[in-house]
Amino acid sequence: MGVDRRFRIARLWSNREIRRIAPLFTGEVVNVSAWDDRDKEGGHYENYFSKASSYHYTNYSGVRGYQGHKNEYFLDLTSELPQQLYQRFDVVLNHTTLEHIYDVKRGFKNLCDMTRDIVIIVVPFSQVQHETESYQDYWRFTPSCLREMFSENGMQVVYEAESTATNAAVYLLAVGTRNPHKWKDKIPKYKPLAEVGKSIGAKCSLTNLIQKMLRKF
Repeated sequence: MGVDRRFRIARLWSNREIRRIAPLFTGEVVNVSAWDDRDKEGGHYENYFSKASSYHYTNYSGVRGYQGHKNEYFLDLTSELPQQLYQRFDVVLNHTTLEHIYDVKRGFKNLCDMTRDIVIIVVPFSQVQHETESYQDYWRFTPSCLREMFSENGMQVVYEAESTATNAAVYLLAVGTRNPHKWKDKIPKYKPLAEVGKSIGAKCSLTNLIQKMLRKF
C-alpha cells in the first residue's frame, strides 16, 4: 500500500492538472513517449484534449515502447529530431520521461522543437528511483531548471504547479509557450513556484489527507 501510494498520488494529481488545462488547447496534439496513452486511471490522455483537431503519440523501443499503432511515431528523444516532426504539432505533452534520459537537454530540446506553440511537461522533483532493463533513472528537476530549459529553447513558462501530498512523490507540471501574450488571459492564474518539496518529511495522517482532498472541491 505504501509503495503504491508513493507513485499513485502524484499521478492522480498530474492527471487532474492536465484535465484542467487540456481543453484550452486546439490543433494537433502529441503525447511523447506515451506507451498506449493510458492515464493509469482507466482512461486515455487523448480524451482530455476535447478540442484537438488530431491526436498522436510517440514511443521508443523497449518496455512499453513502440507498437506500430495508428497515429504513432517511432522517436528516440536522445537523437536528432526527424525533420518531419519539426514543429509538426501545436501541443506536445510529455509525462515523466525526462528523468530517464541521460542527455536530458537534448531530449528537452526535441520536445520544444516538435511544437509550434505549447509544451506541457510533467517531471519528478522527488521520487523513488525506478528502473528496468530498458531504461535507467537519472534526474530530478526544480522549477528553476524547467524555466531555464524552456528559455534556452525560445519558450516561456506560463503555468506551473506542484503536487504537495505527504508520503508520496512530488511532481512538477509546467506549460511552456512560444506565444506568451496569446495565453496571458487564458491560462489559469498561478503563483511561480518557490521552495517546492515542503511536504517532504511531513507527517501524513488520515485527517490531513481528507482536508487536502476537500480543499480541491
